Amino acid sequence: MTTAPVEYDKLFIGGRWTAPSGSEVVEIVSPVTEQIVGRVPQAGPEDVDRAVSAARAAFDHGPWPRLPMAERMAVVARIRELLAARHQELAELVSLQNGSPMLFSVRGQALSAVGAFGAALAAAEGFEQEEERTGTGGPVLVRREPVGVVAAVTPWNVPQLTIAAKLAPALLTGCTVVLKPAAETPLDANWLAELCAEAGLPEGVLSVVTGGRETGAALVAHPGIDKIAFTGSVAAGKAVMAAAAEQLTRVSLELGGKSAAILLDDADLTRALPAIVAGTCAANSGQACVALTRVLVHSSRYEAVAAALGQAFAGLRVGDPADPRTVVGPMVSRAQQQRNLDWIEIGKKEGATVLTGGGVPEGRTTGWYVAPTLLGDVTNDMRVAREEIFGPVVCLIRYETDDEAVAIANDSAYGLSGAVFSAAPERAARLARRIRTGTISVNGFRLDLAAPFGGFKSSGIGREFGPEGLSAYVEYQTVNLPQPEAPATS
Repeated sequence: MTTAPVEYDKLFIGGRWTAPSGSEVVEIVSPVTEQIVGRVPQAGPEDVDRAVSAARAAFDHGPWPRLPMAERMAVVARIRELLAARHQELAELVSLQNGSPMLFSVRGQALSAVGAFGAALAAAEGFEQEEERTGTGGPVLVRREPVGVVAAVTPWNVPQLTIAAKLAPALLTGCTVVLKPAAETPLDANWLAELCAEAGLPEGVLSVVTGGRETGAALVAHPGIDKIAFTGSVAAGKAVMAAAAEQLTRVSLELGGKSAAILLDDADLTRALPAIVAGTCAANSGQACVALTRVLVHSSRYEAVAAALGQAFAGLRVGDPADPRTVVGPMVSRAQQQRNLDWIEIGKKEGATVLTGGGVPEGRTTGWYVAPTLLGDVTNDMRVAREEIFGPVVCLIRYETDDEAVAIANDSAYGLSGAVFSAAPERAARLARRIRTGTISVNGFRLDLAAPFGGFKSSGIGREFGPEGLSAYVEYQTVNLPQPEAPATS
């Protein structure tokens, strides 16, 4: 893995590298070594203005929104091809910034972004820009127009996947984009900007403004923005929505989760438990909004599941993300590490039992590590069961009946993901339909890039991926066509 510092002294504005308006920089610190691994400029309000102006000019006067869909698809396909060819380089760059284990980073960071571009291209194949219908008063033409200038604000945990989820549909529908990556992971965003230019994306269509919260706040409040596409915390999402309200800016939000995995009394544990491990601690070291952080177990099987899952968590290899055997890497920052440790202590004070983990792994004096932790004897009214922890900390909760399991799963402010396990798939599917969540898996755990993804309740507004993901970047225009003339009578 590359360890030399990666430094940018310019901002990618409208397709060109330009000097920032100020001298402040953002330092990227390795979660493994705690050393600086990169620096980027802190984009100020003037830089945001320049980026939005470039995007506005490209949208209002440039060729991109006016190209046939097939021509835009060709450029996006080229971006996907370059991503696929250089996915190992991308995986290493993401891991350098956020500590994602390479075991996850290759598939979950880099190849997932490739897949998201591919799935968006597939959805665009049947995405009609115009459709003639028979209206109540005559023929109508329904047109899909690109929404305009998009502010894409993305998080640090899966930066390239969340960028792809916004950039691919925005570009395909003819929008222009100003991308604001997280302060912890700006290097891969700049890397992608260079790749997009190489793929032939016209000037002005993409800008990247790097920086912290101030940069993001200036972008989402900018009057030149037509749509905000945001992924992040609920608190930040509320702030984005409030800023959007001032301008009536269109907004889509993909926020947090506290998802439930329900083990029915007949579940095959040899199949269910590996899926739960994959959906919790092994999912980017637990730093995933879709993580199955509440495991609901029928009381008759509670002890067996507690023992088996605790043993599985204890056996996960924690260490250097560059080691291909590592399953759990560090938290992204010291603050995130401390947040996890604090939540474990809160859980213990509430009456939860630490079945495995519960602190910093032995011997890890450098790097921001948290041991995979399973909390037993959790009830759904405890804070650890209700609030998003965002790390390798999982709650084990008993239930007695299927109805109670559904009630517990739905008793949450969130509704993003989930899973149901049963020896009878049809039984699991029936129960899955009763869970108020945006995505739920039967006898497994996955995110399908061809299907709509998003949340109920506080987990967000709108959907990404699939045809629904493309629809989020268009406005609908209705053209009332004239009635056909009646044939002349003799």
